[in-house]
Parts: sequence; structure tokens; C-alpha cells
Amino acid sequence: MKPAFAAFLLLAALGTALLPADGFAAGSAQSDRAASPADGLDLARGEQALEDGDWARAVKYLERAARAERENADVFNLLAYAYRRAGRLEAAFVNYRRALRLDPEHRGAHEYIGEAYLMAGAPAEAGRHLARLREICGGPCPEAEALESAIARFAEEGRYVPPGGAW
Repeated sequence: MKPAFAAFLLLAALGTALLPADGFAAGSAQSDRAASPADGLDLARGEQALEDGDWARAVKYLERAARAERENADVFNLLAYAYRRAGRLEAAFVNYRRALRLDPEHRGAHEYIGEAYLMAGAPAEAGRHLARLREICGGPCPEAEALESAIARFAEEGRYVPPGGAW
């Protein structure tokens, strides 16, 4: 493992450990506001921004949704995905870990954190999430197949290559 990446992993782990129980990624504003009827709209807007490929807008709305739904692993997985696609891996790792703390068997979070590890140049970590997916699925499942394919592309190319080529 490269020293720079080892330092990154250590910092990411420390950052996660130092977050409050309901903490968010670095750069996220925390709020004690109560959930409001608009919070479901934030999730819908965040999902639409993901579909549109507008990662910054997705982060904005999904952070709001995450503040309102602090126990929803799906929201944290989507937020992490938006951060990852925006190239903000540290924030992505924090939120994937939050999703996996909330739901240790969240198949999407395992697949996507595995891909984030490939982006960070850590295929062994991605392989651990693939192994966990295989345990969870108990047989073939789309998430395990997608991560396995991403790991194979990484092995061939020496870097992360998303499905269908470059983003």
C-alpha cells in the first residue's frame, strides 16, 4: 500500500471515529432542526440531481435529507454516492461507513464503497466488501457481480474504470 494512501485511510478512519454519533461528512452543516414536510422533497430533489448527474446539487439536497433521516441507511448511501461521483472520496467514505453502521448488510453501500476503494487504489479493501456481499447475498446478486466486474477492470487497467468507461 502506498504511504500516501495509508495516511488517507488513517485520516478517514480517524475522521469517522471523531464524528459525533449523528455526524456528517466534513463540510456538511449540522442542524438540530426538526424534520419538516419538505424533507421528503429534499430526498426527491437529491435523487433527481443524481439522475441528472449534478453531483453538487445532489450533495446539497441529500445532506438535508440525511439531517432529517438520521437512521436511514439508504439516504447516507445516496449521499456517499453523490460525494464519490463529485470526487470527494473522504466524504464519501464517511457516509458509506455511516450507511453500513446503520445497516451492515446494505448491499448497495458495500458495492459502492468497494468502488470507492478502487478509486482510491485499494483493491484489497474492495475485495473485502465483495466477500461480504457474497456472504450477504448467499448466491449471485447484482451488487456482487457489479463490484466483481469493477475489481476485474481495475486488475486489467491498473485503475478504477466505471461500467461503460470513463465518467
